[in-house]
Amino acid sequence: MPAMVTGNEIVLSGTVGDLYWGESFTSSDVIVALAQVGRGQDVVIRINSGGGIATEGAAIHAALAAHTGKKTVIVEGIAASAASVIAMAGDEIVMAMGALMMIHDPSGFTFGTVADHELQVKALTALATAMAGIYAERSGKTADEARADMRAELWMSPEEAVAAGYADRIQTRAAEPAEDGEAEIIDADREPTAFDFRLYQHPPERLVALADRRAWTNRVPATAAAPPPPLPRHQEQSMPNDQAGNGPAPTASTGNVVDLDAARAEGRSAALAYVREVRDLCALAGRPAMADAFIEREAAPADVRKELLDARASADAARDVTTSTLPGAGAAPVAGARPDDSKTMLSSMERELARAGHAKKGA
Repeated sequence: MPAMVTGNEIVLSGTVGDLYWGESFTSSDVIVALAQVGRGQDVVIRINSGGGIATEGAAIHAALAAHTGKKTVIVEGIAASAASVIAMAGDEIVMAMGALMMIHDPSGFTFGTVADHELQVKALTALATAMAGIYAERSGKTADEARADMRAELWMSPEEAVAAGYADRIQTRAAEPAEDGEAEIIDADREPTAFDFRLYQHPPERLVALADRRAWTNRVPATAAAPPPPLPRHQEQSMPNDQAGNGPAPTASTGNVVDLDAARAEGRSAALAYVREVRDLCALAGRPAMADAFIEREAAPADVRKELLDARASADAARDVTTSTLPGAGAAPVAGARPDDSKTMLSSMERELARAGHAKKGA
């Protein structure tokens, strides 16, 4: 959902950045929300987000940092990845009881030449350096120390976030006096927001189990092929980082460990391949504007082909009806015209789809 404003509170819940699945909020949403609160007014920002687009998180951090009123950030549930960057904009950062914070290096993927990959490396390095500066300034660490935490993908409980300097205090469960003297009831038991935490390198096992139980998967659009069986998982302790103070990293039997990096890469590749296929089909049919709608509802490629052919046939039929009602429609046909032009056009398009490798025999 977009940023929700209630009085002087802004609630940021969901994925950072406008991705095509699930609830999300953007830098534009936050700028509008700050305007509603009022420039120079104190504001409370409640965050519950598993992360999202790194550059969008940086933009939201900049918008909050520019706000001249006091900013109190309360992490409710989780502030991971880009959401933890946003949290660093608070003049005071409060961790609700049971909440989590995670910082790590930004990631991305590239398709292209060696030069394309080298440019991506430079971009990710610059982004990581900028993020390390934000974490360092807020925590009092050096940029190198903050970058070391990022490389380790550091997951922190409220106590650990405060000890590391990434938060200032822990929100208590008891009622606290508000500025007007009335009691403020603290909701300290919010569940982390919907997110596919399996995308991260070392997520706590309880978050992975929660994502599985709630079906919070990073959705790969449907294809004609059946989905792969669920991946086996090795058991982890609740917080697997030595830096977090929870002891040594957990171990697992070699027979039950899977390559999560490879699984993530495979999922991303499948999603990109699906998007490319749908856009190619729509382009070949002369209807590129229909691609986004197909992708949004995750239409299977076979259904995309059928709907494109049906749309072309309907357009041709409508054009024939319009032509027959024009003055002189009963005149002799134009030389070279054939009564089955629309069928020929459809067959031509089917041949083009087949030539592009999208049409299947018998489809």
